[in-house]
Amino acid sequence: MTDIAADTLDKLKTCSQGTITTQLFKRGFKQQFLVGLAPLNKAAGPFAGEAFTLRFIPSREDRDYDLSDLHKRGEDNMQWEAVEAIGEGQVMMIDSRNDPRAASAGNMLMTRMMRKGVAAAVTDGAFRDGTEIAAMPFPAYCRANTASTRPAFHRAVDMQLPIGCADVAVYPGDIVVGDADGVSVIPRAIAAELAEEAAEQELRETFLFTKIDAGAPLWGTYPASAETLTEYEAWKAGRNTP
Repeated sequence: MTDIAADTLDKLKTCSQGTITTQLFKRGFKQQFLVGLAPLNKAAGPFAGEAFTLRFIPSREDRDYDLSDLHKRGEDNMQWEAVEAIGEGQVMMIDSRNDPRAASAGNMLMTRMMRKGVAAAVTDGAFRDGTEIAAMPFPAYCRANTASTRPAFHRAVDMQLPIGCADVAVYPGDIVVGDADGVSVIPRAIAAELAEEAAEQELRETFLFTKIDAGAPLWGTYPASAETLTEYEAWKAGRNTP
């Protein structure tokens, strides 16, 4: 895998989901936004980090109704293994098959990951202990909140393999970016280039917004005409003048 510079992640954290998805669309990726997922704590702040994947399949009575499994290690408790294996700055991405009937995790696992320095946790299912997680300074995204325990409907079977999350393909090491509006997945190979252009788009649209807010028409302003771009370059240069 190519290394991802800290500066790349820092730039992505300053970019909105709209900007990131626009930049992805320009590169032929039409849907990398995880539709339907929302943060339990909108004030937890933006994040960007490498994807660490965990996959669930449906539970089955002979495998998942013995809660003593939670004290085992290995394949009988792959969820715990993943929480212990994920590294600082990574993002736990859970494939729950878009099924929110049982929790993908609760506040104990979230706290363990937060204390390890994990960047965020994302599931296309549900989390439990939503009130507690909503009070944590930790980005946690889900489709719903439920009290039902995971083994009722889910079994964790593998980690660090390609998954689908909210119908978006996620490969280990992809770059996941989130804010109060949601989460997008960026293919790792284009993350550095995209971060540069996304940061520039954010700055340009800051300028364009001031014009629209002052009464300028959309035509010639958004998207910017050659004349407006000349104005923008002068504005940008002025920002960098001591």
